[in-house]
Amino acid sequence: MSCFIVPLTQAIVTTAYRKRHQESINNPKSSVLKRHLPALEKMLWGGSVMLVVDHIINGEVTWRYPFFTALETTGGANIMLKEMLTVGLPMSVVLTLVWIAYAFLKEHRMKLKVEN
Repeated sequence: MSCFIVPLTQAIVTTAYRKRHQESINNPKSSVLKRHLPALEKMLWGGSVMLVVDHIINGEVTWRYPFFTALETTGGANIMLKEMLTVGLPMSVVLTLVWIAYAFLKEHRMKLKVEN
């Protein structure tokens, strides 16, 4: 019910970082990961939006306060925190690792094209 909070927070931080350091990201001499930061940003935003929609459809997130159905029960905050740590955090870590692999593989592929 709250697993999307971690990747959504990561998406917000990534977007803020990209906007603040736009010039260095666009520089061809910058690091591989910096050059491919927009891809991570798209992956995070896309996944977060899909998770929010899924949770709204399943009734876990509502349009009225307290917004999360878990908070309507005693101990619900602990349940949410546990879900963020056991589901949201691993999702963000795995997504980031996939993005790192993607960035290096794409960079390697681009170098092969230049050499041929």
